[in-house]
Amino acid sequence: MSQVGAPRGRTCSRTIRSVALLTSGVLALPVLAACTSDGDERSKAPAAAQDVGPAARDRIADGGTLRWAVDTVPTTLNTFQADADAATSRIAGAVLPSLFTLDKTGRPQRNPDYLESAKIIEREPKQIVLYKLNQQAVWSDGRELGAADFVAQWRALSGKDSAYWTARNAGYERIQKIERGANDLEVRVTFNKPYADWRALFSPLYPKDVMGAPNSFNDGARAKLKATAGPFQLKEMDRADREITLVRNPRWWGARPKLDTIVLSAVPRDKRAAALAAGTLDLAEIDSPVAERITQARHNKGGAGPQTGAGPASGARGPVAATTAASASPSSAEEDGSDEEKAEAARESREKQTRALAKYAKEQRGLGGYVVRKSLEPAFTQLALNGETGPLADERVRRAVARALDRKKLAEAVLKPLGLPANPPGSHLALAGQHAYADSSDALGDQNTREAQALLADAGWTPGGAVKKDDGTKAGSEADADKKKDKDKEKGENGSETSGTDKKKEEKKEDKEADAKDSGSGSASDSDSASDEGAYIVGDNKPGRGAPLSETGSRVIAPAAVGQARWLDDADVNAQDRQPGGMAGAYAPGGTAAPSAGSASPSTTSSASTSASASPSTSASPLPGPLGKNGKPLTLRFVLPSGPGSEQLRTVGQKIARMLDRIGIRTEITKVADANYFKDHVASGDYDLALYSWPATAYPATDGRPIYAKPVPASDGSLLVEQNYTRVGTDHINQLFDQAASELDEKAARDLLRRADARIWAAAGSIPLYQRPQLVAAKPAVANAGAFAFAAPRYEDIGFKDPAKSGPEQPQKSTGAKETAGATQSPEASPKESPEASPKESADGTGNDTGNDSGNESAGESDEQ
Repeated sequence: MSQVGAPRGRTCSRTIRSVALLTSGVLALPVLAACTSDGDERSKAPAAAQDVGPAARDRIADGGTLRWAVDTVPTTLNTFQADADAATSRIAGAVLPSLFTLDKTGRPQRNPDYLESAKIIEREPKQIVLYKLNQQAVWSDGRELGAADFVAQWRALSGKDSAYWTARNAGYERIQKIERGANDLEVRVTFNKPYADWRALFSPLYPKDVMGAPNSFNDGARAKLKATAGPFQLKEMDRADREITLVRNPRWWGARPKLDTIVLSAVPRDKRAAALAAGTLDLAEIDSPVAERITQARHNKGGAGPQTGAGPASGARGPVAATTAASASPSSAEEDGSDEEKAEAARESREKQTRALAKYAKEQRGLGGYVVRKSLEPAFTQLALNGETGPLADERVRRAVARALDRKKLAEAVLKPLGLPANPPGSHLALAGQHAYADSSDALGDQNTREAQALLADAGWTPGGAVKKDDGTKAGSEADADKKKDKDKEKGENGSETSGTDKKKEEKKEDKEADAKDSGSGSASDSDSASDEGAYIVGDNKPGRGAPLSETGSRVIAPAAVGQARWLDDADVNAQDRQPGGMAGAYAPGGTAAPSAGSASPSTTSSASTSASASPSTSASPLPGPLGKNGKPLTLRFVLPSGPGSEQLRTVGQKIARMLDRIGIRTEITKVADANYFKDHVASGDYDLALYSWPATAYPATDGRPIYAKPVPASDGSLLVEQNYTRVGTDHINQLFDQAASELDEKAARDLLRRADARIWAAAGSIPLYQRPQLVAAKPAVANAGAFAFAAPRYEDIGFKDPAKSGPEQPQKSTGAKETAGATQSPEASPKESPEASPKESADGTGNDTGNDSGNESAGESDEQ
């Protein structure tokens, strides 16, 4: 367990497993008693279907090498270590046993390749789970999977031996003993207290050679694995060439893998467009600007790209726009006609632009050989409200902030341009399509300006409250002079460059432009347009990357820009240190250690308070000015990253700032370095408002608790916050999570989780805004891989369509939203296209329509007696 001192609290990695859902909140509201009735609001299907280019195994060619992009070469192959990342999970999913994997609805299913059955055989006096292993399941060294492997993993992860450097142990600490059953193929696991999420355990399962001793656990599995038991095995991890090579496992007893080899190539996000254009990748998760380029390239059938007026007009950037601008306005040197040096510089500039255009056109021809596969990632972006100190420590203020937000409008700004469903999530603990999903947002209420203003008034924040009361009353020019000083001082503090009438005109203009864009008629050049410039991904990986769960059920995330298409050069497509999923949302590392008090990073602050036009759903007029109390204005510090890959995050932040301005809350936007955004601000509590995301999980009782648990004081007086970076919680929420984790009746457990979610909504510490988009570039011939959504990949079914057997790619089911250029499914290329593919960047599973679920036992059935 790691506990690191921080300015405002400490994080604890006690159960850093995967998911991270933000919470906060002190609450106690009558509306909580009326939480959602059983399943009334439950989604029957995911909001968007997976898009993987499905094909039956008999229509896939035997052999071939798939080149799949990952962010980095992993520093460890042990998913239970703190520095494990998405690539670690990708490799583990292909080479190690996963007893339960996720289906297309995000529900755990028994994996018949490893288990004949798994169920609870006793509930009293102790919970006992009996695993019956597939008799064909063997490690690559020929030894059968058995109880010894289960015992070694339990002892390593139980938390009782500090010599093991583990990042997570959720669930393993509840095990009392593990023993052999009636034969070598049976494993009996006895729990010392009931554990509802028992299916989350032993996935992945490592051999006893790795888990059996601290040294082998800590160091033995960082660069190699002594034994594997998946459809593929690790051949080589080349850090110099930044590639990991997986080959068929000759001892694999299941369906023979279609591919000979999978090469995971470490390609940074800002280099992916060039790598795809060069044909060195077959599969890669991408950001929306690259998706737009691919779609346009296919539309132009390999042409040189858009000509003047052919692409996103205003605000278009990149070689074409630059060249057009250069030719449209002659240089001053040419106008003077005398300065030879200036003329030469202008000539060199034009040549440089010409070369850039040629490079861009060449890349476009290469990008025309790919299609874009899209879905919604199982993760949501949320607004976090720090309730530890300041105005947001008052639950009424937090609720007012939440009631001021038009979540539907924010979701549409991000997802609608991509042709994806834009329904705001109704739960912190599950997403639409998951079995546990229920919309509990009524516990907080919809957007309502009048009620938000009433909450602020009740908390003592009034229009005149920011005026300081002096003993003597000043009048005339003296008072005016003081007012002018205050304004000048405020201007200096906020970094504002406009004042008086000019500022008001600018705000009005900005409001009109924002409204126009919100209604679909804005200019593509506007900085507030939702154009996904790439996702800013916080941290090294998804949730607690001490345990990157991808295929079995849990993970963590903040937003970037999605919007009208426009042309970008390489610099525009940069995305720094980004996580799998790299779209409209930043991944927050679970259990990130908070920095020391002296590690604050430099930041840039500016006032972001602007007036906004009235929302159709509001019935109150905007307040004439900011609110205040006891002479202090109501101003919230909104921390956002400043890097080139964070445009979407700032876009969403600006929209939120205008919504809050309508109820009298000023927002002071502080832009900080991307590398320091999470560690030095969110994790340390140095913010009032922040945007980032958490992934959905198949095990919310286990994975949600560290994020919503009420922080507890440590012996040194600091606060142990685990993953609850809003630093507030309630004892009742804790109790509901604990009860749900121990409730073996699934229906009763879901009811407890829904009650917990209703209280989390009412606390108004974490406000889910939208589900993150997932875009993947794929060679048209690649089958059963792409935007996996909830499901885990079946690596043995991934391959290339056989030109002699397969026709055009089957169209995916409509998501109910209109397709747009940014993410439209492109038609298949000619069957002659070379059979290649490449590693993707998301550690989320892939389920496909080729029978991935066949033979799988549902989670609901597996524990029936």
